[in-house]
Amino acid sequence: MIRNVLGSLLGLIGATAAVWSPFRAWYDGRHGRDYRIEELFSSAGITDDKAALLGSLLLPFLFAALLVLVAIVLRSRLLMAFSGVVVLGFAVLWMVRQGQAAGSLSVGGDSTGLGDGLASAFGGGVLLLLAAAVMSGRPRRRGRGAREPVPEPYQAPYQEPYQEPYEDPARPSAPSAWPPPPQDHS
Repeated sequence: MIRNVLGSLLGLIGATAAVWSPFRAWYDGRHGRDYRIEELFSSAGITDDKAALLGSLLLPFLFAALLVLVAIVLRSRLLMAFSGVVVLGFAVLWMVRQGQAAGSLSVGGDSTGLGDGLASAFGGGVLLLLAAAVMSGRPRRRGRGAREPVPEPYQAPYQEPYQEPYEDPARPSAPSAWPPPPQDHS
């Protein structure tokens, strides 16, 4: 239970970082919400056109955040990991397309090059994968039609049945130190 709570908390932090990232600078001071999602999949590549908010990079990150919420409710490690892959996949895809459009990618401290929005997206994606690794998930169910094994009733260890001691007629037993029992003469 502790692992699920910790994984859920990490997942919520990762989803928050991913959703917040389009509102930060991604490249040369341009925010992630300014990049159209279609530009990542078109042959024209990334352009200077502005995007509508729900048509920007925010859309896949909102989808990933929704997956995180469903993963927390269902305690699903698979959905949590998939949301992390979605976030990291779109961040990497954006880097590839931006590198093609700009010719190269650079990192600069004066709002040129890669920005902290991209770093936030990568951090959120890594946190989502870490959350999936931390979560213990749901208890596994047995296959359909399988029943719980019925415990066997208690059986005492095997003992030989009682038998009278064997006396060899050729060798009489030693006399007893005790007197013989009284006999009933009725």
